[in-house]
Amino acid sequence: MKKVIIVGAGIAGLTAGIYARQSGFEVTIYESHTIPGGASTSWRRKGYLFEGGMHWLTGSSPKAPLNKLWREVGALNDSVKVLNRDPFYIFEHEGQTVHLYRDIEKLKRHFLEISPVDRKEILLLCRDLEKFEKIHMPVTDIKGVKVKNKTSMPLSALFKVIPAMPRMAFYSKMSSKEYSERFKNPLLKLLLQNIVGPENNATGLLFTLSTLASGDGGYPEGGSLGMAIRMAKYFEALGGNIQYGEFVSKVSVKNNAASGVIINGEHIPADAVIVTQDTLCAIDTLFYTPICEKWATEMRESTIPMLDTFISLGIEANLSDLPESQFFTLNEPLVCGGVPERVIGLNNYATFKGYAPEGCTAVTTAIINDSYDFWKKCRERGTYEIEKQKLADAYIRILSNKIPRIAGKIAVWDVATPLTYERYLHSFKGSWMTMMGKGDQKNYPSKPETIKNIYFAGQRLMVPGGLPVAAVTGRKAVQYLCKDTNTMFQGSI
Repeated sequence: MKKVIIVGAGIAGLTAGIYARQSGFEVTIYESHTIPGGASTSWRRKGYLFEGGMHWLTGSSPKAPLNKLWREVGALNDSVKVLNRDPFYIFEHEGQTVHLYRDIEKLKRHFLEISPVDRKEILLLCRDLEKFEKIHMPVTDIKGVKVKNKTSMPLSALFKVIPAMPRMAFYSKMSSKEYSERFKNPLLKLLLQNIVGPENNATGLLFTLSTLASGDGGYPEGGSLGMAIRMAKYFEALGGNIQYGEFVSKVSVKNNAASGVIINGEHIPADAVIVTQDTLCAIDTLFYTPICEKWATEMRESTIPMLDTFISLGIEANLSDLPESQFFTLNEPLVCGGVPERVIGLNNYATFKGYAPEGCTAVTTAIINDSYDFWKKCRERGTYEIEKQKLADAYIRILSNKIPRIAGKIAVWDVATPLTYERYLHSFKGSWMTMMGKGDQKNYPSKPETIKNIYFAGQRLMVPGGLPVAAVTGRKAVQYLCKDTNTMFQGSI
């Protein structure tokens, strides 16, 4: 039995660990934090649970190919309830609201009622959604690996992709904001800009909408941390070992092959190492000599990080009568990282059991912008905590003006900046997801050419990033490991 070390107990690391154990490898995961999950996490403050990762899960529907993967790694099972809210979002602007319904026909009627003048674009959008909803993220085997149970993309699924291909090319050339400019109604424009973010590629917008329309994209009860804990328990039940509070400083390489990892100056030997830390950081910091292969150089040059400042509130009021997820424009901008934000989103967990004390509510808001340098300068000047307090106070004031009954009822606030994510995830500038810019979207290999017995997994390797990519790349890394060692993938232990 070959010994495998995995760096990181996020979703990619746990997925890799589970498949490696199922395939007969001795596996230890080293995780610098005290809990599993990585970016898929939640945390408690004074009795309130703040969901810091998942807002919907692609593959939560039994009809999606990814569902089989999530079940194989213990993330989902028959006892896990999946919540599918509808409408998914509500956007409010100057007293008007628009609803993001899952049903395409219902969405079409609603949009046409709001903006008859945009009829042509609305009908075209809905026709494209009907094409895109037939496309699912595939889970396939790599070429040349021996597998116990073959997984491939059926021919029928390939045929479903063909009608959407010209439209995928169309949307890939523009950002969500640029696409929204095709509409005349300001309410529709703002909604379409903010579903995945104005600077994200418009293909991400279409795939998000089509995922929801297909009945996928639900929220598993227990959220991010609950899912990660289920996976960690399953990995340990298979005989895997997770060492928490252990920071891997380097991967040791001898004769152009990985020989183990360095923790607290000690060399821990292994036959193979799977790195699931942010690949962009890992290629520079985890190796004594940075990896300079062509793909690694391209990753350094082309990466546009997705960063956010995450604000959470514990409110001593029951907000269950308000939408679970909404965006709204502000009369007074919220200045975050020196940038005035005119639109904010609000996730309301009032109806979620265990997220707050009885009669109270946990809410969260992600302000997506690149404020890394701002917060870094604050830390260097010693004003970091002061600026976080100022941001929280401004946010509470703005939210209290919108929802007057919460005024004076804030039990706790929490602000996580890109520096928080950097410390917690060891990711590039504290980024938590691959960002889809315009133009060609790059995917990266699971293993380098110049170092043997090293495998990479994680959402940085494929667009658009997120939980599905973390799981798929974790599985793929183990398939390459099995191929290189002539091992049956997902074999008997």
